Parts: sequence; C-alpha cells; structure tokens
Amino acid sequence: MTRDRERVVVTGMGMVTPVGLDVDSTWEAMREGRGGVGPITLFNAGSFPTRIAAELKGFDLAAYLGPEASRWSAHSRNTQIALAATAQAVESAGLSASRSLDPARLGVYLGSGEGQQDFSRFVDLVDRSSVEEKVETRQFTRKGVGTLDPLQEAEQEAGTPAGHVAAVFGAKGPNLTCLTACAASAQAIGEAAELIRDGVADVMLAGGVHSMIHPLGVTGFVLLTAMSTRNDEPARASRPFDRDRDGFVIGEGGGMVVLESLEHARARGATIFGELAGYASTADAFRLTDCHDEGRGAIAALRQSLAQARINPTDVDYVNAHGTSTQVNDSIETLALKRVLGDAAYRIPVSSTKSMTGHLIAAGGAVEAIACLLAIRDGVVPPTVNLDHPGEDCDLDYVPHAARDRAVDVALSNSFGFGGQNTTLVLRRFAD
Repeated sequence: MTRDRERVVVTGMGMVTPVGLDVDSTWEAMREGRGGVGPITLFNAGSFPTRIAAELKGFDLAAYLGPEASRWSAHSRNTQIALAATAQAVESAGLSASRSLDPARLGVYLGSGEGQQDFSRFVDLVDRSSVEEKVETRQFTRKGVGTLDPLQEAEQEAGTPAGHVAAVFGAKGPNLTCLTACAASAQAIGEAAELIRDGVADVMLAGGVHSMIHPLGVTGFVLLTAMSTRNDEPARASRPFDRDRDGFVIGEGGGMVVLESLEHARARGATIFGELAGYASTADAFRLTDCHDEGRGAIAALRQSLAQARINPTDVDYVNAHGTSTQVNDSIETLALKRVLGDAAYRIPVSSTKSMTGHLIAAGGAVEAIACLLAIRDGVVPPTVNLDHPGEDCDLDYVPHAARDRAVDVALSNSFGFGGQNTTLVLRRFAD
C-alpha cells in the first residue's frame, strides 16, 4: 500500500464515555486523570465476584437529538449511544450544513457487539418444579412467544445500531458492522478508510459502540477470570502496567469519527483534525482468549501499519496502548512495542486511557483513536492513572498519574481483541 492512493482525513469526532458525555468533557477528564469506575448500578451485581464497572453518568439521548430522541427511547443502549456519538461527529464535521453531500457516497462502518435484552422477563417462563426437560422446553417456548418484545429481540443484533445510524443521518452508501471484540471499532475505522481509498465512498461515519454491563455480559468475563475484583477500591481498580493489576474493568460508551477523502474535505472547506496515515489488522491464530506469548500478531500489526504510513519508529511521538490491566496483555504489549520500536520505545510516552474509562470493549479503539487526535491537536499526552509500581516486564514510559505536555505529530493506537485480533492505527498531524 502506498501513499499515492487517496489520503484519508478525520473531519469530525464524537464521544460518549464514563468520564464525559462529549468530546470536550471526556478529554478534560483524561487530561486531569479523572476516572469513571464505580459500583454497578445497571443491574443487581451483589452475587457477582466483580461488582464494579465504568458506567455512563447522566446519559440522555435528548441532549444530542432533541425531540427526535423520544422515538428511540425503547431501543437498546447500544443504539442510543451510537446515535449520540454520531450526532456529535456529524455536527463537528459540519456535515449537517453540507448541501453537496451525496447520500450514496456516505457510508457507515461500526464496531459493535450484542445488545441487551431485559432478562428479568425470563425468570418465570419455566416451571422449575418440572423434572421433564421436554415439558420445560414447551413451557418456555409457549410463554416466551407471548412475553418477549420483538423490538428488543432485534436490538440484540450487533448490526442493528449501524442500520439506525444510517437511517438517522441519511447514509445510503456502504453499511457494515465489525465484530472483532476489543479490536472492533479500531478495525472499523481502518476498513472504512480503505473503502474511501478504494473509491467506494467519499465520507464514512466510523467508530464503535458497546454496553455489556448486564448479567450475561459480565458473567462471561467473570468465568474467564479476566476482570478486576477490587470492589472496595473501584477508582483504583483499572491499573494498566502496574505490578498489582488483577484484571480489566468493563465499561460502556461510544466513539465515532467522520472520515473523508482529502479531496472531498478540501472541496467543502472542512476542518481537518488529523490524517489516518496507516492501518493494519492481523490475527494471532493462537488461542481464543490469550494473545500469542511472543506477541507475534501485535508485532505484525505495528510493523504493517507503520509501513503503510511510511513512518519510521523514530518518528512516533505517542502510543495509546491497548493496556487493559491484565497481567498477560500488558506484558505482551510492552514486549511488542520494544520489538517494533527498538531503542526508541524507551523515549516514547505510552499510556492507557483505559485506566480512566475502563475497557469499552468494541468501542474502546474508536475512543482511544480520538484521544490520539486530541493529543496531536493540543500537544498533551494523557496519563496512565493508578500506576504506582510498574510490573516486572513493564519498563516503558507509561506517563504515570499526570498528563504531560509534549508535541505530538504521530500517534499509534493499539487495539487487541479476544480471538487474537490485532489492530493498529497510525494517526498523524495533517500537513499538505
């Protein structure tokens, strides 16, 4: 891949996160090192070993869509967050005022996951006194058909939010959903850029959304023993690269960007926040839940993304790490960065904003890519909070506790997902 192909720039940004309900408030919290982790309130987690999460505070779709929000009140949390983040990005890009935009050349690429059904309605569907499995199955089916909400059933589908985004914002071009777990929204952004480079679209609404703070979502990660159980100290539970890290903290939220071909952005006089200079996606082909113990997939993604961007390791100014706060991930990511960046790895600041937002799963990569763009814009690198004692294999500059003023022209954003999916985005300051 060469840069002779169409250049892709970012002209709009939107975020809804546990530390802020828009771009400005989220970025302010990140710069100040304020976290969003607390006790779970979205369901009764009293019987769970993990009872903390990073939830949205005071989220109301009406703040983004006005009176139109009422028609979405029965839709899933994923859908509502996606619409809120997209509304911000569209306004930021000035697309709502653009009269020359061809709807057939406007697309959507969303990283997402399953939605949430109201599982409380399942409790009494089955007569638990019955010992005959066939009877229980018939009872469940008969009662379920008359009880379950068809709208909510449809809202569980991971691709549903992308369809709603297209409908609300008039995107009649490509409409796709990426389901690669923690790498999904970063991969969606990268693949959306490829559609623009290939001439399929002029503008893409790209990013991700996810809320898994419900019984089934939390149960899955609990069974994998991947989550922190620091319930008595929620604010200090997410501690990437720290010696005492004991797992990630699940969060919810969304991040969306407007991607455009440089030619299209110039033609409409858009403000350009940065350039998506490089992207790569690789697979470990190893295990479902563990990254390769030598970081092979992560190393490949880093190298390929830098090669696409034609950027040398010595030109990198900042890395927003995947940095989940699990023992294995943080050590392997550190190893991968050292293998790819060489001696430069020790002078490049590396931080994990998950220490503040928690892990937004499918939405994490998009929010972190936007953090990179803001670091470029403002010359500020966000911190890794709760990093008191770096782990034995974690010996890079993780910007502990406090943000740092630093000129940033090139930033990397890493996203590594369950199943061995690895995605790296290279964001660069825009220059003609």
